[in-house]
Amino acid sequence: MKKFKLAFAMSIVLLATACQNQKESLDAVGIMPLPASVVPASGSFQVNESTSIQISGDGEELSFISDYLAQKLRNATGFAIPVSGDAGSIVLDLRSNSEDESYELEIGEEKIVISSNGASGIFYGVQTLLQAFPAELFSPNPSNQTWEVPAGKIVDKPEYAYRGSMLDVSRHFMGVEEVKHYIDLMAELKLNYLHLHLTDDQGWRIEIKSWPKLTEIGGSTQVGGGEGGYYTQEDYVNIVKYASQRFITIVPEVDMPGHTNAILASYGELNSGINLPDGDTETVTKSVEKAEEALKKSNIIREPAELYTGIEVGFSTLDTDLELTYQLIDDVVRELSAITPGPYFHIGGDESHVTKKDDYIYFIERVQEIVKSHGKTSIGWDEIATTTLLPGNVAQFWAMADNAKLAQEQGNQVLMSPAKKAYLDMQYDSTTRIGLHWAAYIELDSAYLWDPANYTEGISKKDILGVEAPLWTETVVTRDDLEYLVFPRLAAIAEVAWTPMEKRNWESFKKRIAIQGKRWELRDINFYKSPKVDW
Repeated sequence: MKKFKLAFAMSIVLLATACQNQKESLDAVGIMPLPASVVPASGSFQVNESTSIQISGDGEELSFISDYLAQKLRNATGFAIPVSGDAGSIVLDLRSNSEDESYELEIGEEKIVISSNGASGIFYGVQTLLQAFPAELFSPNPSNQTWEVPAGKIVDKPEYAYRGSMLDVSRHFMGVEEVKHYIDLMAELKLNYLHLHLTDDQGWRIEIKSWPKLTEIGGSTQVGGGEGGYYTQEDYVNIVKYASQRFITIVPEVDMPGHTNAILASYGELNSGINLPDGDTETVTKSVEKAEEALKKSNIIREPAELYTGIEVGFSTLDTDLELTYQLIDDVVRELSAITPGPYFHIGGDESHVTKKDDYIYFIERVQEIVKSHGKTSIGWDEIATTTLLPGNVAQFWAMADNAKLAQEQGNQVLMSPAKKAYLDMQYDSTTRIGLHWAAYIELDSAYLWDPANYTEGISKKDILGVEAPLWTETVVTRDDLEYLVFPRLAAIAEVAWTPMEKRNWESFKKRIAIQGKRWELRDINFYKSPKVDW
């Protein structure tokens, strides 16, 4: 009997030891977004004092990626993690210098290899590798724990070429460091486009040297009457470079012909009188009546509009018959395009309620030509599809499915940002402390459970450039506000954009987003803890 008790006790100890030594499988570590293929293997790789990084291939991009990875590992482990081209236990193998975003990640007990034909693929492989470590890797404070990643192989590529988010820095201004913070969080989710909404009724946020009053006056305030702010061109170049290093392309937006009160407050000579010069929030109907009355006068007195700090829309417009309007636009597009290496320039085009239809069509078609003349491709909100689009130009679907179909019928692609699914400023539910709900309440499952290729009748995958999640900032004042509305929903949108629909699964996502939540917690990211998830 004593022997039996002793044997039983030993078996319990052995079982407990085995459970302690059992490592999590590679398909259970919470990779976000979900890779195309994950094949777990036995064993694990452990980072220790002798771990080093080898770079195979050349170029400034690969040097940045290797230093990026090394710094992440150094911060967490306290180990030296040297980088060289000679040898290493973590190999970054850049096979060519294409635009390929696909990658392979092989984790063995002695070596890790990330390989791709493009530097962006190597960077995305690094993001996946970092997520395979314990969540504590993301803590700002070094730890003495064992740093292991489970063995296996991942083969991965994105579903859509354009995977983005938009920041409205006009209604509430965000400084350079705030934008960089957002870029870092986007990069971890393999997003590759940041659309900056730089202008609106409430503020003009980018320096234009040929029209200095745009920032001196138009950038001086924001929603609620705060002091506003703007980016110098040097600031903007700094943001563009920072994003580019993380394989994120900046898309600048100058919203027009509506959403232009900040312009009209800065330069009275551009003001036709169609906008409400006192900046009040009268209805659109009254706005139109005032506009028509003003235009009947033979001599319009062009005076600056009042600065506007409310959140109503649709009351302002540029004068589409005034040649000075197009001189302004040409100068703005020229200066901004010169410091924007990416291919796109966003021309807005939404909610221009007091612009007559024929005037709107003339304006958008002329502005498209201006953008083209400066070497850029226009993107605009879906209303622009009611005009004749230039080949290659993109309509961003946010509200009107019929407009998206008009773009498709012209042979143009659509960028999917349906407000009912992708707008990050929508409240989660009726108790959400900030945000709006004019489009919908968007809980985490709603942000995840949709397919861009089947969302709108007549728009299939071949018609879609990609997916973008906008954050409008009427109610966003602080970094905490931003993080609360954006996360975890941006992770859901990132997976919609990266992972094929047939591989996505809500139950799987819930488990993985809970692990991602631990990473955010360790960095004090103020994310919303959805009741749909067991955090």
